[in-house]
Amino acid sequence: MIGSVQTQKTTSTRKVPCNMDVQSGPPPLIILDVQDAIDRPVWNGKNNPGYLAVIQRLLAHWRGNSWPVLHIKHDEPTPTSSYHTHGPWNGIKEDVAPIAGEILIVKQQNCAFIGTELDTVLRGMQADRLVLTGVVIHNSMDATVRSGKALGYDIILPLDATTAVPVIGPDGKSWDAATVQDLTLAILSGEYAEVLTSDEVIARFPQSGPSENRQAHHRPA
Repeated sequence: MIGSVQTQKTTSTRKVPCNMDVQSGPPPLIILDVQDAIDRPVWNGKNNPGYLAVIQRLLAHWRGNSWPVLHIKHDEPTPTSSYHTHGPWNGIKEDVAPIAGEILIVKQQNCAFIGTELDTVLRGMQADRLVLTGVVIHNSMDATVRSGKALGYDIILPLDATTAVPVIGPDGKSWDAATVQDLTLAILSGEYAEVLTSDEVIARFPQSGPSENRQAHHRPA
């Protein structure tokens, strides 16, 4: 399943040509690891309980403008993981599940660029920036932001469209989820990503007319 890229159809899936230019208008919206697994007890203690509603709002805005949406699904090989490939909680949450025409990329590492065709798909869209949402900020989100920046992408990170869980260090010291998220965002902000609120993201990319929708933000030829 490494590197699997699909578009959602009503009855089946098909491979997406990696040179397919599907971008129109603002950068792709990426939804990362928002699967039923995130509600299992191992992920208890999350802050920002409204993160899913924020992602839904951004998703509705992108879909309403026919802008590109990419879904990243984690298939974990470890059988004991809540994200295990064949486990009962592996599915993408219905609240943000892909619809017909949206791209689904499957990963097996925390970073969405490792072992997948995400970079190839984005370059095929001529995208040089992206809006990243999902879970959790100090794990897969952090790894994806850092790798994406190293690959040359400008990354917009809506701070209210993600969450964290408490962290316990090797010495037993603990940090609550809000502190973990605040510190992670502070580290990523500026050097690795542009951290905004979802309101600021929507204000930057307001509803556009047909002529605007045809203008892609792309890499120089």
